[in-house]
Amino acid sequence: MTPTPEQPITDDSIRVRQLSHYQFTWVAGEPGAPGTWTLQLVLDHGAWEEVLTIDADDADNLQDLLSTAETVYYDIGRRTLMFGTTKAGHH
Repeated sequence: MTPTPEQPITDDSIRVRQLSHYQFTWVAGEPGAPGTWTLQLVLDHGAWEEVLTIDADDADNLQDLLSTAETVYYDIGRRTLMFGTTKAGHH
């Protein structure tokens, strides 16, 4: 028995996508106020894009993770980045 996917399958119905490219942006705030960091995600070679507003600590941590992970996925509905895959039983 094969499951029948909802029809039609559209860009909006695909919920998990692979990260192709990313770009951090920092926008200056008012004088004396902190700036704003954003992270633009380009998914499936431009089929979908997402922009996340993040703080400086998250930007630093995400840069470390994104620069070392071979494969990154993004769950659109849950707004969750998933870094790589590991075969069960391996570290």
